[in-house]
Amino acid sequence: MSKGIISKDEDYSQWFNELVIKADLAEYSPVRGCMIIKPYGYSIWEKMQAVLDKMFKDTGHSNAYFPLFIPKSFFSKEASHVEGFAKECAVVTHYRLKNDENGQIVVDEDAKLEEELIVRPTSETIIWNTYKGWIQSYRDLPLLINQWANVVRWEMRTRLFLRTSEFLWQEGHTAHATSEEAIAEAEQMLEVYADFVENWLAVPVVKGRKTPNERFAGALDTFTIEALMQDGKALQSGTSHFLGQNFAKAFDVKFSNKEGKLDYVWATSWGVSTRLMGALIMSHSDNAGLVLPPKLAPIQVVVVPIYKHDEELANIRIFVNQLSSELKAKGISVKFDDRDTQRPGFKFAEYELKGVPLRVAIGSRDMQNGTVELARRDNRTKETVPQEGLAAHIEQLLEQIQNSIYQKAFAFNEQNTTKVDDYQEFKRLLDEKPGFLLAHWDGTAETEQRIKDETKATIRCIPLNNPQEEGICILTGKPSKERVLFARAY
Repeated sequence: MSKGIISKDEDYSQWFNELVIKADLAEYSPVRGCMIIKPYGYSIWEKMQAVLDKMFKDTGHSNAYFPLFIPKSFFSKEASHVEGFAKECAVVTHYRLKNDENGQIVVDEDAKLEEELIVRPTSETIIWNTYKGWIQSYRDLPLLINQWANVVRWEMRTRLFLRTSEFLWQEGHTAHATSEEAIAEAEQMLEVYADFVENWLAVPVVKGRKTPNERFAGALDTFTIEALMQDGKALQSGTSHFLGQNFAKAFDVKFSNKEGKLDYVWATSWGVSTRLMGALIMSHSDNAGLVLPPKLAPIQVVVVPIYKHDEELANIRIFVNQLSSELKAKGISVKFDDRDTQRPGFKFAEYELKGVPLRVAIGSRDMQNGTVELARRDNRTKETVPQEGLAAHIEQLLEQIQNSIYQKAFAFNEQNTTKVDDYQEFKRLLDEKPGFLLAHWDGTAETEQRIKDETKATIRCIPLNNPQEEGICILTGKPSKERVLFARAY
């Protein structure tokens, strides 16, 4: 199988795009800036969705669904929120088409909406308008709601999974009686995201707070997890926001507390999206194709028979059927590829490209010897092992692969996280050895913006549990008490 993927060292961006397409994850759609997620790619997203959904429900959240279309007037109620999204909004102005005199389909100018509708870029406004009718008393709190949905943010420069005009995500929206409860909720959901990304995607993250410049529009505080990709750029992989009472005041959502007094509720929102697919691909994959952690791989084990005659295949199939039953009983997904239209070498290359964690090859000689050949995708090593106890061995091996993938990414992060105290050195490292840079900042928005303008690096976060350390800002020389995390980012 000819993969024809450019080396990631030659052109990382092109490598990513080619890999997404050739590994059958997604393709470009007829609508500019949008994508079609293909079955193999969507099956990975479904696994992510299932795990996260359980984690949300285990922390007390319930799913609901809110409309795709939001009245434009809702956005004017929270000024900072609308300012943050105004340039990205898609607007519906008419509700009907018609045929013109030439038989062409055109917009019916007589079908103009009385009020324009915004195609959902995020749902705070319509959800808080709804919560007004759901919340009257402290007995109605906390209200813990999550929504799985698609959103539209009109992007001019798009990339599959990383930045598309339409993408899939979940968005949590919660209401609380006190600010302390809301902050605890925002922090809890950040921990949920970090747990998921590290233990399922096998991607190490830095947890932290965004600076005021980088906060979500309308939030008082934004928490984030930041991951480092193999090209040294950061990827924001999940955010959780403490919204204070901004949206409650904008939509007049009040509750009667235990003393019978009216007060505005306190809010959070939090979300991750199909951008996590980009994080998964860019953190682990190589020039041969995808490298998928077993926990999220649609196919965890593929069995490829090597045979010359149908009798040999029949004998192999008996063994594989038993092995498959044992693996499935352990919750391991397995595929037996007995297609006679492709040679084993083609199949090996195909599953390598698709990132299947473990390949089992078995031929007539293996049947005679009571062995199989196992090939790991993560480190591309092979071993011949006995057929006896194979299911248990595979189960252990998949756990090892999951951990090995994480440890490799963790070591990469460690090697590419650098403390820097000099601005010239800071700029040099960004060009020569991209990665996370820990540097002092004077805390002003002006300095943050100037560094961004001059270097294209942003403050990804102020790490949580950050050690206090006296220093001076790399740009202004003003005093600083802690380092912040800088990087160029997607």
